[in-house]
Amino acid sequence: MNIEEMKKRIGFLSSEIKRHQNLYYKKAMPEISDREYDALFDELLSLEKKYPELALPDSPTKRVGSDLDNEFPEVDHPFPMLSLDKVYDEDQLVEWIEKTGREMEEGPAFVIEEKIDGSTIVLHYEEGLLWRAVTRGDGFTGNDITENVRTIRDIPLKLARPTTAVFRGEIYIDIDDFNTLNRDMENIYANPRNFAAGSLRRKKSSEVAKIPLRSFVYEGFFQDMRMKSHIAVLLTLYELGFRVGSGVGFFSVSDTDHEYESIFKAHHGWVWGKLGSIHSYIEQRMEEREKLGYGIDGLVIKVNENKARDRLGHTAHHPRWAIAYKFESPQVVSEILSIEAQVGRTGRVTPVARIKPVNITGSMVSNVTLHNQDYVMSLDVAVGDKVAVSRRGDVIPAVEEVIDKNQKGNKTYALPSNCPVCATPLVQDGAHTFCPNTLCPARVFARISFFAARGQMDIENLGSETIKRLIEYGLISDIPDIYFFNADALLDKEGFAQKKVQLIKEGIEKSKERPYPVVLASLGLDEMGPNVAQLLIDAGYTSIDKLLDAVSKNNTEIFENIHGVGPKTSQKIVRQLNDPTVRRMIQRLREAGLKFAVQEKKEKEEYPQIFDHEVWCVTGSFEHFKPRELAMEEVKKRGGNVTSSVTDKTTHLLVGENPGSKLNKAKQYGTTIVREEEFLKRLGR
Repeated sequence: MNIEEMKKRIGFLSSEIKRHQNLYYKKAMPEISDREYDALFDELLSLEKKYPELALPDSPTKRVGSDLDNEFPEVDHPFPMLSLDKVYDEDQLVEWIEKTGREMEEGPAFVIEEKIDGSTIVLHYEEGLLWRAVTRGDGFTGNDITENVRTIRDIPLKLARPTTAVFRGEIYIDIDDFNTLNRDMENIYANPRNFAAGSLRRKKSSEVAKIPLRSFVYEGFFQDMRMKSHIAVLLTLYELGFRVGSGVGFFSVSDTDHEYESIFKAHHGWVWGKLGSIHSYIEQRMEEREKLGYGIDGLVIKVNENKARDRLGHTAHHPRWAIAYKFESPQVVSEILSIEAQVGRTGRVTPVARIKPVNITGSMVSNVTLHNQDYVMSLDVAVGDKVAVSRRGDVIPAVEEVIDKNQKGNKTYALPSNCPVCATPLVQDGAHTFCPNTLCPARVFARISFFAARGQMDIENLGSETIKRLIEYGLISDIPDIYFFNADALLDKEGFAQKKVQLIKEGIEKSKERPYPVVLASLGLDEMGPNVAQLLIDAGYTSIDKLLDAVSKNNTEIFENIHGVGPKTSQKIVRQLNDPTVRRMIQRLREAGLKFAVQEKKEKEEYPQIFDHEVWCVTGSFEHFKPRELAMEEVKKRGGNVTSSVTDKTTHLLVGENPGSKLNKAKQYGTTIVREEEFLKRLGR
């Protein structure tokens, strides 16, 4: 095949693949099987590698991305990408519409669109070809993420016409896809918006290509033509090949102008009417919100006529011709005073924001988690930013979004390259950053505190402050020392009277009675919490000897075959339990008398199966079950199932003192609430 024939073949394959992509992704009407499609794609990929000079600029192979690391250089926007002013109730919205209408010379007309819960993107096209994609950033400067955006299948690499323009839109992920992928990633992200933004910041575009990101485009700024109205812009976007929101409403003081009639006939989901019908339209959109496959957190109301927009102008922060009507009440807003890197027991380094103290659901909050560097980048968080803060599940304070960028020029926070405590070079493992030094003082303190905490070994009178002082006095340096140090050495220390020292001794001695599953989970090994510990025991590893013998074979498949234990967890089980330091710790704890084997139980038949077909969950603290997981053991002995979270499948919730958010969820689902006294009666005690 000569060069001319090769060129024709590449052109044919590119055109045919794009046609099939359109049939599959936009029309849901595939004509060929996945295998046939893959054969066409593989042939094109092979030819382009052999003849790169013949590859078309909009070749569909650009959707697969690259394994090269992206740098995300900063890029100045051609004009400010302003944010929107916001209102949170309909009275405020009506007031804004009336005020804006009075300032317009034309008969007021407004367009209402869905406010997609995603990540803003600015798309640059030259002669119809996508040549740059940039994050919004602070509105004046963003990051170039072109290679990542090229992988998003519904963003055209080539427009239907050779147009030179800048477009603004939103990248998002469908809710079902978010729930599935985020669960696989250990629920790093709080919502689809942050997941989409974090995905766009991945270093390798080949990884982004595997994530089903989607887009809507809602604004266009054309170099060589002036649009009369926003409705005309939306129509042009659609004609150029962009996905435009299906939920669009047009409202004016009079019957809709006939010049727009053809537009609305072409888009059956679009609605038109008089200003007086806005209220019923908003109610309808709020009712339909739950049925959408993607997240919207409000509606955007815009002046339709561009001449009116020009006269209304804008502030330094937002245009005066548009406003966002947010469905939810505003979250608590605070300012980030500083961001620090915090080292946990497994070495994971977490950025934590120190904020101006705010009251959230009755609690004063001054520290909020930023999870990891990907999360920070997805929000574009910097010191001095004003941020929205919430308490997820009414427990963990977290930054949800940036409301206003700082005016001090502070850049997006970046984790240090070395551990802030021991100066060891940090390492990356997936989405997280770690200090690999097991003797790092921060890691030592965190793992001792975790081991002794309530819900783990529950060593009474050995809280974090006491542990900190024991370390400072040189009495303990790691977990096993708890059982060997001389507690009487505390008697000459301030705050340690004889009674307190005696209580510490008793708490330590009592902890030796904790069962093997609790001991194993309390070691604080990564990915080896109570659930995994129980899965290992249920799989036959009923003693530490059996478990250590299995990991000695260095075969992760042994554990991957256990239902509920994935490859990542299996690798960590083998690596950590083969670590000589961990083995020495286990040996010393055995010498101290801790239980490292499942005790002989009564045969299952000896327990009346009173909880058969019931699904139990637990919340709060209890007098007779310390840790509370012991209560769930009683449920399992008697035929019941146990879950870690309340769902519509949960039949009973055991509630103790100071219950968490599970109680509210149980009430929503109509779950049976059981107190400790009633639970004991059912056990026959």
